[in-house]
Amino acid sequence: MIASLTGTVAHVTLERAVLDVGGVGYLVHATPGTLAALRPGERAQLHTTLVVREDSMTVYGFAEADEREVFETAQSVSGVGPRIALAMLAVLTPDALRRAVAAEDVATLRRVPGVGPKSAQRLVLELSGKLGLPSGDGADGAPAGHADTAGGPGRDQVVEALEGLGWASKVAQETVDRVLAEQEDGAPVDVAGTLRAALRSLGGRRA
Repeated sequence: MIASLTGTVAHVTLERAVLDVGGVGYLVHATPGTLAALRPGERAQLHTTLVVREDSMTVYGFAEADEREVFETAQSVSGVGPRIALAMLAVLTPDALRRAVAAEDVATLRRVPGVGPKSAQRLVLELSGKLGLPSGDGADGAPAGHADTAGGPGRDQVVEALEGLGWASKVAQETVDRVLAEQEDGAPVDVAGTLRAALRSLGGRRA
């Protein structure tokens, strides 16, 4: 198993990055929040897991080891593969997911793209007791992403991430603007945090 990678960021898209480790380029799939903190030409470390299938070997990367553990545990649920497990972490932090499962909060779990009513119930049932306890601070716990001034590149980056996940441009822009309007005036845009808030607001809606 590839547990971590440390190297130079060679390329970043909305869904994946290439990390140059000793001259070998590793293609790493990650959440928009994790990818938002990566900059081409800069060094980075990602906690990783390797998912092996008959026709592929895919590396998934995470900013925190806790995210990797939740990603792996989530796949123990029937019908949950790497795609949905990654989507869960794009919408919810590990602690937010723990709280949703503990509280049997199906509505929160259904905000994850690809998770319907039956899947949400199954997540509650099969993840109960497997994820451990939340940190207890009551906060969303979103990892610190790249910050930028309000209305600047940070806002555009969140809009692009939503478009890349399948939402229409107009919907993405209106949602991001609404989320930013609720934040403190003049506060920098936390790309990862704003993206999570936008995804929670949108739920499964794509129109």
